[in-house]
Amino acid sequence: MDLFKRFIHYYGPHKKMLALDMLASLLISVIGMVYPIVTNNMLNVYIPQKMYGTIVIAGVSVLILYVIRMLMRYFVQYYGHIIGVQMQSQMRQDLFAHLQKLPYTFYDNNETGRIMTRITSDLFEVCELAHHGPENLLISSVMIILSFGYLMSIDWILTLIIFACVPILVVVTLHFRKAMKEAFQDRRKSNATINAAVESSVTGIRVTKAYTNADRELDKFIKGDQQFVDASRRAYDAMAKFHSSTSFITDVFNVFILIAGGLFLYAGRISFGDYSTFIVSVNLFISPVNTLIMFMEQFQNGVSGFTRFVEIMDEQPECDAPDAVSLENVRGEIEFKNVTYSYDATKEVLRDIDLKLEKGRKLALVGPSGGGKTTLCHLLPNFYKLGENGGQILIDGQDIRGLTLESVRRNIGIVQQDVFLFVGTIRDNILYGRPDATEEEMFEAARRANIHDYIMTLKNGYDTEIGERGVKLSGGQKQRLSIARVFLKDPAILILDEATSALDNTTEVLIQQALDELCKGRTTLVVAHRLSTIRNADEIAVVMNGQITERGTHEELIALDGTYKSLYALQFRDNDYIE
Repeated sequence: MDLFKRFIHYYGPHKKMLALDMLASLLISVIGMVYPIVTNNMLNVYIPQKMYGTIVIAGVSVLILYVIRMLMRYFVQYYGHIIGVQMQSQMRQDLFAHLQKLPYTFYDNNETGRIMTRITSDLFEVCELAHHGPENLLISSVMIILSFGYLMSIDWILTLIIFACVPILVVVTLHFRKAMKEAFQDRRKSNATINAAVESSVTGIRVTKAYTNADRELDKFIKGDQQFVDASRRAYDAMAKFHSSTSFITDVFNVFILIAGGLFLYAGRISFGDYSTFIVSVNLFISPVNTLIMFMEQFQNGVSGFTRFVEIMDEQPECDAPDAVSLENVRGEIEFKNVTYSYDATKEVLRDIDLKLEKGRKLALVGPSGGGKTTLCHLLPNFYKLGENGGQILIDGQDIRGLTLESVRRNIGIVQQDVFLFVGTIRDNILYGRPDATEEEMFEAARRANIHDYIMTLKNGYDTEIGERGVKLSGGQKQRLSIARVFLKDPAILILDEATSALDNTTEVLIQQALDELCKGRTTLVVAHRLSTIRNADEIAVVMNGQITERGTHEELIALDGTYKSLYALQFRDNDYIE
């Protein structure tokens, strides 16, 4: 029932148009009853009494009504679908807006291709249900009632014989309905698997080619595709059983009418005109019954799609604490107090982390991969939530759990190793840092990121299209664009997550100059792979197995002769560098 209420809610903005659509559907049903009535009068009255003028008038009247019905059908088909599309659009917008609010953990556990399926093909089926559902239910219900009443007026015994077959039809429908529902849900899940495989393969096509693993990717795709084929086979098997069984029962209707009607005509119970009209009219009863039966398939598709839509809409979004306040006039002091964190209950990623970073200071985090460095960086902007007993993270002495997410993230800039650029122009991607920035502010941000001069050499300058994820740019160029984006944002706190680890030495020097400029006056948290880039950090902390094992300046840690010195020695084997 809750699912039904949530679905009906989307009809809200379209009440007037839906009412007109239903009125047009009602007229279509009523006009459909005219033909058998006129047929009965023709056979029993007009023709026997040679009322030629009336025959012509009746025929023209039916033609005019059919023209009206044609217009009504156009209205229902066009505006009914428009209602469905607008409802689909609103659901898609709601879903997309909700996706923006979901936490990192949701995206950790859900593949992009599967999410895309929920937004596209699933909602298309919902659109079809939104349009055809009310229309089919109204037209078919009215037609069944009117035709049943008219058939009763011709001969109630014949009518009851037909109606006796309806419960059998209902039982068969209910029997196969459950199997169809489960089969089509499995089919949708398999379709999502295919989309996920395609999205992953296309995104990583350059890696696939580099490692000549096209056959491997094809095998993975074929496996997912075979799951879809198997699920489709089960779905179509259920559907075939459903349709063949229900069609057989409706065929039995005609057999009963043929036999019983013939016997009644032979016995003189009904006239030839009534018998002929009954045969014509019975299809008015059977046809909407078949429509409702056929509608079950569409209903199952639509319900499955809406159910999957609701599954995501019911995911708990990120939200501010009830009494959260905005972080204003940020100085940039950061403190981690007894921070403990785990992604699940099986293993702690961080344990009892204590760090304090004064305004404008730079803290570098080093250590082996998987030690917890990036997790620390993700906790600061509240991408992952600390538990009640997980300690505290403070910005300017305020616990981030008591601050609004938007205000915290607005004051933190992030430059990562894996730069993400959006499809569009260079201008679009730099202005992403602050969409209301002026042209000159954008130019200044690009200059400080050492990318302006390169952009001006391009034919279209800042309006140059960069392709999907910036595929037309080099790694260093993409990195400098991301730095320009942060310059434009102008945050008080900066996170550099291995920002230069994937660059060549020449490009690294250029990027490092831009990063050094970016860090001026900002409190900076650096995750470093290349230790040469953080020798001048105000403090360096070694993070291993979720704990801080060493901390101090570069010189102090070298003198300590511990993990840091070992890591440094691995990168600079010439003893002249180890002092």
